[in-house]
Amino acid sequence: MLRILICFVFLFPTKGFAAWIDSLRLSDALQSNMVIQQNKPFKVWGKAEPGQKIAIHADWLPASAEVYADTNGNFIGIIPVPKAAEGDFTPHRIRIVAGDEQIELDNLLIGDVWVCSGQSNMQFSVREMTGSEQVISGADQPPIRLLNVALNFSDTPLENMKGTWQVCSPTSVRDFSAVGYSFGKKLFDRLNIPIGLVFTGIGASSVQAYIPKGDLANDTMLNKAYLQPYLADPKSKEQIDGGFTFEKVMRPYLLYNAMVHPLINLSIRGFIWYQGEANHLERESYVRATQTLIKSWRRNFSQGQLPFYYVQIAPFFHDREDPALAFDAYFREAQVQVANLNNTYMVSTMDVGEAKDLHPKNKKPVGERLAAIALNREYDQLDVVYQGPLVDDVRFEGKKAYVYFTPGTLGTGLQTNDGRPPRFFYVAGNDRIFYPAEAFIDGDRIVVETNKVTHIASVRYAFFNYPVTNLENKEGFPAMPFRTDSWEEGSEGSRH
Repeated sequence: MLRILICFVFLFPTKGFAAWIDSLRLSDALQSNMVIQQNKPFKVWGKAEPGQKIAIHADWLPASAEVYADTNGNFIGIIPVPKAAEGDFTPHRIRIVAGDEQIELDNLLIGDVWVCSGQSNMQFSVREMTGSEQVISGADQPPIRLLNVALNFSDTPLENMKGTWQVCSPTSVRDFSAVGYSFGKKLFDRLNIPIGLVFTGIGASSVQAYIPKGDLANDTMLNKAYLQPYLADPKSKEQIDGGFTFEKVMRPYLLYNAMVHPLINLSIRGFIWYQGEANHLERESYVRATQTLIKSWRRNFSQGQLPFYYVQIAPFFHDREDPALAFDAYFREAQVQVANLNNTYMVSTMDVGEAKDLHPKNKKPVGERLAAIALNREYDQLDVVYQGPLVDDVRFEGKKAYVYFTPGTLGTGLQTNDGRPPRFFYVAGNDRIFYPAEAFIDGDRIVVETNKVTHIASVRYAFFNYPVTNLENKEGFPAMPFRTDSWEEGSEGSRH
């Protein structure tokens, strides 16, 4: 009997203690080692006993903030965060207290947080990139912090996610996004403030997978193109688990619910995005979907018109070496239109692609070009060149055409990255039959000429599926593909 009584006394408090320590919980996005967004209100949110008072102590504040959990046990407190100082990597602490419970977050840094998202070319890891050994060996960068959000799907918006904030090191950086890390490293080198990088994406995913269900439903085009076909499919009624399949990552809104929505209370500086291959046969619906994604993320993160910088898809031959195939060129043209939305900008990868590899390994320039946009446009470092030559005007004179570029995109002048004449200029007459043309740099313009066409009616540059280009400005930013005609896709004649 005594033994039974002793066991009973021992087990009862243990059960009560377990319930007690579980009553205070923070969002999974809030962890030790994270970067806290500078110069913005910072939200501390989680669960506690309904009606309980929660005190939030940050070591940079003279007094604590106090909030109360609502009837469902949810709480959210907001504390001010100072502006980051260059070269200041002081570790900070936040202590959250509810009754006799407390949670402490330590080794926190104050800097800028960027969300990196998209499909496989954004997921593509540092260990797979060109020069990976050198990048990894030089990645002992404690002021940079990394968070990989684990793959998950949900039919309803989730409040929590899985993933661990890590201090950047040769070990932690290996499996992080190569584009994301290259972007963050460039910002860190230039700004000398802590940088937090959050990767939330997965290979093969579609744009519609990252858009809230309500936003798809409220747009007639998107509802018809993406949402209704899914809801009419028996798969939409299935219980869904977190495992990867190519089909699941194409389903609308599930990735948003599971991998973006849990982050919306997080204070951030902006977004970078590399996606499109999964939707490359779409045109107008993709532009609408991407702009809807941007608007919905900005609305749900509730931090104004956050910058959104994105990457144009790389050259790829789709197992057919035929310069007449231009469906990806038309898609890249559609991607340009996304930037009609305010505070967005696109970078080109035409010069660093690999025609026969959908996942080109030279990711460092991609991340650094995204960083250049941020430095110029978000951080007001106007001396940083961030764009390549963009066609402004083309003048036709019989068998010649003269291509002029927007002055602000020329940098310090035109060049080719291999010293050879510019490649991939094609011309056509009114018969719409395209021929390769010779091109050469003449000051700040390109002269295009041919003996195949008596009167040039159209010039196209790098306007097919897989051109890896050599034309750039002297700062190394590639010229953007273009066409001077407005002929409907598929109405062209043959290409020679």
